[in-house]
Amino acid sequence: MKYWITGFLLFAASAGTFAQNNREGMQQIRAAKITWITNRLNLTPDQSKDFWPLFNEYENKKREIRHRIRKLNGETNNLATSEDAVRKNLKEILELRQQEVDLEKDYQGKFLKVIDVRQLAELYKADQRFTQMLLERLKDKPKDKEHD
Repeated sequence: MKYWITGFLLFAASAGTFAQNNREGMQQIRAAKITWITNRLNLTPDQSKDFWPLFNEYENKKREIRHRIRKLNGETNNLATSEDAVRKNLKEILELRQQEVDLEKDYQGKFLKVIDVRQLAELYKADQRFTQMLLERLKDKPKDKEHD
């Protein structure tokens, strides 16, 4: 419980800082996420040493795929885009989504060489919960400023 509270406090501070300084805020959010996941998974020091480089690699690849999908969605929603281009973009978006599923399958096997299956299941839950908390915190941030 102590680790959870510490992680959440780091997270809350990080989310507030994010609005003030994007680069520094992103680093603090990253640190809070590492603390959150490490504690939720009960990673040993040996597991952490092998897990975090792998997880960072996975996150970077996933981020790149999602960035490309967002870019294509933006182009597809542009009214000036031709039907052929929209059709091509939609096909590419589906291919990118498949790449994301393939990435997930590939890294699931890699993760299982470092952590056990219960830790992997907890990883997915912890990662999703951290993102939800971050979004909630960022959504509530403008309200906090109105009361200052």
